[in-house]
Amino acid sequence: MNKKPIKPKWYLKLVEYVAAPFYLWFNKGKVKVQKEVKKIKGPYLILATHASFMDFPQIVRGIMPRTTGWVMSVEEFRRGDWLMGGIGGMPKRKFTHDIVTAKHMLYYLKKLKHTCTIFPEARFEFAGINERLDGALGKFCKLADVPVVMCMSNGNFINSPQWSKHPYRKIRQEANIYMLITKEQLKEMTAEEIQAKIEQAFVKDEYKWQVENNLHTKCKQRADGLYKILYKCPHCGKEFMMESAGIYLWCNNCGSKWEMDTLSRLKGLNTDKGYSHIPDWYNWEREEVRKEVVNGTYLFEDEVRVEDYYSSKTGCIPVGDAHLVHNKDGFTISGIVNGEQFNVNKPVSSMYSAHIEYDFLGRGDAIDIATDKTTYFMFLKSAKNQLTKIHFATEELYDFYVRNK
Repeated sequence: MNKKPIKPKWYLKLVEYVAAPFYLWFNKGKVKVQKEVKKIKGPYLILATHASFMDFPQIVRGIMPRTTGWVMSVEEFRRGDWLMGGIGGMPKRKFTHDIVTAKHMLYYLKKLKHTCTIFPEARFEFAGINERLDGALGKFCKLADVPVVMCMSNGNFINSPQWSKHPYRKIRQEANIYMLITKEQLKEMTAEEIQAKIEQAFVKDEYKWQVENNLHTKCKQRADGLYKILYKCPHCGKEFMMESAGIYLWCNNCGSKWEMDTLSRLKGLNTDKGYSHIPDWYNWEREEVRKEVVNGTYLFEDEVRVEDYYSSKTGCIPVGDAHLVHNKDGFTISGIVNGEQFNVNKPVSSMYSAHIEYDFLGRGDAIDIATDKTTYFMFLKSAKNQLTKIHFATEELYDFYVRNK
């Protein structure tokens, strides 16, 4: 975590230059770059939406012959220090308050005088809409004192949503890279004004974009995995009884069934309940979780298998078992890890959001709990399909007890 980042290695630059255009061509990806961005002389900060792997080659292709450093989750370094560090990677423990990565970014921009890219949402989009941003982005941009460039991608999520990355839906994917805030504007704006402008720039709706552009997906498995984010039935109100396959989504409790059309809209086949627009369903679920938080009734607990992200060479290794509780006290984990009593509490104030992984590395649904020294992945043992609700609850608990007090 403390190792200083380096500029991309020349031989890895060549790989990026060759691979990025080919990858875009093969996947019908497009990139549009504003002339003002091309004219920037020195380093700049790129803020990018995050929907799929396509985000990376789009940025590489868009700023060529420049290269960029990348802020990435620490477990990505399991692919090799030589590779991730060699392309200018800077590790980050997600949703922690450490300042190590911020220091690395400032070093990269100011000392190495090299462009740096960050995905401020710190996770892939779950429902094709923007996720929550760190509240200190405005302050960081003010401190960095370099132009801020925005990369907005559309279609990447529809093509390969986080809840079912394969098979690809084969839809147009495009990125728009443009100047968001000039260096002169940074000096005139307050940190709060910068933050507000950034948050507004990230507002998006992939499903609305798909309909407006009349982009049909012919994939016959387009609803596979949709139940992972649409976990609550709007007809009977039952949670975690939803399933999906092919082009259908249904509730195993009441039998309500919906069909996803080629424009990703949902139509009730035997019910008039539900939402045709997926983000509306997703946001309704969030509202339901918010009610539980406000009423003080929210509670999740399960036995978990604990895996430690031990090192970039070893990757994640099983280290024990524990009992995980999530409520108004935050995440509390207790058990036997590495042969010793293990007790960790991440209070509500320490996490404005949570890093969740659907079937992480093929090992099961996991929650990322980071401490100052390491990152633990908590694999749920018996709870089925509850990650999205935990994601909502973490944010709503933070809002209720911290942000809105």
